[in-house]
Amino acid sequence: MKIKSVVLASLMSAMVVTGAVAAELKVGYVNTQRIFRDAPAAQKAAKKLEGEFSKRDQELQRMAKQLQALQENLEKNSVTMAESERRTKEKEFGEVSREFQRRQREFREDLNLRQNEENAAVIEKANKAIKQIAENEKYDLILQDVVWVSPRLDITERVIKALSEGK
Repeated sequence: MKIKSVVLASLMSAMVVTGAVAAELKVGYVNTQRIFRDAPAAQKAAKKLEGEFSKRDQELQRMAKQLQALQENLEKNSVTMAESERRTKEKEFGEVSREFQRRQREFREDLNLRQNEENAAVIEKANKAIKQIAENEKYDLILQDVVWVSPRLDITERVIKALSEGK
């Protein structure tokens, strides 16, 4: 009986201590998606990527139109074409189609790689700002990417402001 009392007393005191610590715990939340959407560093990175890849994107669009024109020409005129001319046009269509797919795949791979690099730089800056806010305002815990959080814990706007000031 004495052991049960000691265990019960220990649990009760642990709960009281935990409750006291929880009452003093300062928690914040940062919405990473908003950082990527609204932070000046993220917007600057998006414009940079757009400038880097716009020429290749336009070239792909031009090739897509060329492919569509070749296909329409084949569909429209294949019945009236000579067999050798039809085969030549089909071969040309196949070659342009393969080249288009190859360039499109390379474009996506290169774009994804650069987006990841730029996102990593934005996250690095955001993490520095978050750490600075945590230290200055004495936060015990700052969370990212949660299922739900009370708006009163959201410090995303302060992080975006800190990133704006640190341009």
